[in-house]
Amino acid sequence: MIGRLLSMVFVRVDTDEIDVSESIRRVMSPDCGGVSVFIGTVRDNYEGRKVRGVSIEAYDEMAVEDLERIAREVKDMFGVRDISIQHRTGRLDVGDIIVVIAVSAPHRKEAFDACREVLERLKRTTPIWKQEFLEEGSRWAGEDEDG
Repeated sequence: MIGRLLSMVFVRVDTDEIDVSESIRRVMSPDCGGVSVFIGTVRDNYEGRKVRGVSIEAYDEMAVEDLERIAREVKDMFGVRDISIQHRTGRLDVGDIIVVIAVSAPHRKEAFDACREVLERLKRTTPIWKQEFLEEGSRWAGEDEDG
């Protein structure tokens, strides 16, 4: 049988734990020499204050639509093959995985660049919000931060 593997975009936003290996498997392809993966986790601090955990909220349907749009645009922009974006919602503890972005491309540069672009666009436009629970109260993460 002769076949052709078409490029794909996989997007998921829900409360399920993210399997990093699954994200990588989704984008692996024999015609790609580069796979770039970003794993975002709950960190234990914010500006010197202890973080106990986070709550991630999303407008699920709009978030999925936005992530699909981002993935399609980034695929076209960088000529990458496959993109998988998985984002968790709900209450998460320090060390839990929040987001995994995996990108495959024929070459590493495009995979790295596309992975970063997906993350930057996600943080700017996707209706997903993070509330951090600190030792002394809580705060909503703002758009002007790195993480």
